[in-house]
Amino acid sequence: MKNNKSAAANRAIALGGGRTLKRRLKDNWQLYAMLLVPVVLTVIYKYIPMYGIQIAFRDYKASRGMFGSEWIGLEWFERFFTAPTCARMIKNTLLLSFYSLLWGFPIPIILALMLNQLRFQRFKRTTQTVLYAPHFISTMVICGMIRIFLSPSGGLINLIAGTSIDFLTESTAFRTIYIASGIWQDAGWGIIVYMATLSNVDTSLYEAAKVDGASMFQRILHIDVPALTSIMVLNLIMSAGGLMNVGFEKVWLLQTDLNKATSDVIAVYVYQQGIENAKYSYSTAVGLFNTAVNIILLIVVNKIAGRISEDTSFI
Repeated sequence: MKNNKSAAANRAIALGGGRTLKRRLKDNWQLYAMLLVPVVLTVIYKYIPMYGIQIAFRDYKASRGMFGSEWIGLEWFERFFTAPTCARMIKNTLLLSFYSLLWGFPIPIILALMLNQLRFQRFKRTTQTVLYAPHFISTMVICGMIRIFLSPSGGLINLIAGTSIDFLTESTAFRTIYIASGIWQDAGWGIIVYMATLSNVDTSLYEAAKVDGASMFQRILHIDVPALTSIMVLNLIMSAGGLMNVGFEKVWLLQTDLNKATSDVIAVYVYQQGIENAKYSYSTAVGLFNTAVNIILLIVVNKIAGRISEDTSFI
């Protein structure tokens, strides 16, 4: 009898859920119709091309096509891991990404907290515009500016320091150049989401804190920072998920034969092998390895953040 009752209850719940879904579709069909467009585009341009991943496991020849090319399994992965520059490329990719995250992640948060304390709205808006501006400069122009500033003959940095050093030929300076220019270009743009979050904080909290005698630093520490915790953790998870995705364009444009010891990264290697040398299967295998590492890092950081953060509603 108990089994019959439980089965009947489950059927009733299932029927109720079906009716609820049908009712939602009927009442909000316009919203679901609008949602259908991005879903279809995502499937077409993101999921269907994933079928081509099998190129990494074949000796792909364009004349034979995908199915006519020989299946060779993990041979391309073995070739990559035994390549003499494999360890150096993985190391450079991880270090560039890690240092960019380490130094670049807190800067937008600090800038947002500082801007939030400004009470002169005109000055505040002007400062925000100045900080946003570098984001809209193309990578090509940014790299051109870097080369001019660091030029050994007439470059701004050498004029200030009174030297004539070609910094772009120094492998020890490449990471600093890459990370510093990235912070300058993207830090201002990164504050937008934090400023939006701070704008929703109840102003009565600040007033109550002032009445209780809280200093500006205490208000930031006990009101602003807790308000930003969730979005900070979310951004950290998203950043960790792309830890292996070093910006190809900037590295490619700033790379020289003399700084390859620190600028030789996986993204540039994939471009060289796939586009320049037409080794499509090999470059796909290397790119697939890079993506697999990103997925693993994303899952690990997500789990860690879920245990550390009290607010895990977004995880």
